[in-house]
Amino acid sequence: MKKLTGKIALITGAESGIGQSIAVEFALQGADIVIAYLDDEVATQHTLSMVEKAGSRGTIIQADISDEQQVVRLFATAKQQFKQVDILVNSAGVRSADKLIHQMSFEEFEKTVRVNLFGTFLCCQNFVKHYSQRQGSGRIINITSVHEEIVSPGKTDYCASKSALRGLSRALAIEVADRQITVNNIAPGMILTQMNQRAVDDADYRVQLEQRIPVKTSGLPSDVAKVALFLASDDAAYITGTTQIIDGGLSLNRAPGAR
Repeated sequence: MKKLTGKIALITGAESGIGQSIAVEFALQGADIVIAYLDDEVATQHTLSMVEKAGSRGTIIQADISDEQQVVRLFATAKQQFKQVDILVNSAGVRSADKLIHQMSFEEFEKTVRVNLFGTFLCCQNFVKHYSQRQGSGRIINITSVHEEIVSPGKTDYCASKSALRGLSRALAIEVADRQITVNNIAPGMILTQMNQRAVDDADYRVQLEQRIPVKTSGLPSDVAKVALFLASDDAAYITGTTQIIDGGLSLNRAPGAR
């Protein structure tokens, strides 16, 4: 028996990178997939074709998760097409504006927080509202970052959004535990996706960055997808309120002055 047979998974940011890899992994394990995307329809169609090739059903819904009404529409449409949503994966996100705080505009800070934190809040809120109407176990998986714990200069917007998301997830895990819904985070380190496009394109630059990683290699979206599958399955039914770090040991090696 496949681990997710009969389950419906809604995955935001599923047009590429980690979200896309999770969509395919879940489909291979029997789940039908709601592919939520922002604007890259070509990439989204590719995700859909891979989901269908894996033997599962898929549907595409466009939505800006930072907009409350679009998130309400996203879940209403998903429910119309699949009757229920069992698993929510919040993978959509934006990278830092990469500016020091005195150079960053409020609009830039707000955009990062609005997508990474507010968007995840809205999706979790609508999932819980929907789930209160049915029985069974539910799963919420939030893709955060090692920056939910470690910090970097020039990334106050990103670090703030991801560390706040850690608090949101832990509090929500307590709120919904009696409804048989688990809430867990996955915190990736250096994963070769569009957020690390320079490392994808420039091998010398990638090798330079990999020297900071104890295992001396970058991660792949599939590394994250395998952990997401575990958290979405019955194997993880007794796990909630946690963060699973996937970084090759990077977050253990972020204090160069330590002895």
